[in-house]
Amino acid sequence: MPTTIETKTNELCEAILQEIHNGSIRQRIDTFLGDAASKGQYESLMSRGQALQEKQHSGQTLEPAEIAAFEKDRDALLKNPIAAGFLDAQEEMHELQSTVKKMVGKTIELGRIPTAEDLAEGGSCGSGCGCH
Repeated sequence: MPTTIETKTNELCEAILQEIHNGSIRQRIDTFLGDAASKGQYESLMSRGQALQEKQHSGQTLEPAEIAAFEKDRDALLKNPIAAGFLDAQEEMHELQSTVKKMVGKTIELGRIPTAEDLAEGGSCGSGCGCH
């Protein structure tokens, strides 16, 4: 028999899936994944961005022309409605995941359901932490 935690976790997961589907997150991701041109545009930009980051981390100077080319490609990607929808969906998924982690973490830390104040940025992280 499943424990109460397992049962409630399954219920939470069902609610998350419902949110993903009802909020069109899944649809935007699937649309993007089915569009080879948008995927290619995104992958090319990510690859170029990673190469620039590696170059910078190795102490090399980034040339203004390569920065401008990256920014031009980034702007083009953001103007692509399919890619922009995918990026928005990614952000929504991240926010959803972050909210769940924060709520569960604060609940365990505080020993009660956190209030909005408990969850606010810059709020207390609990008694005895020494940050306030």
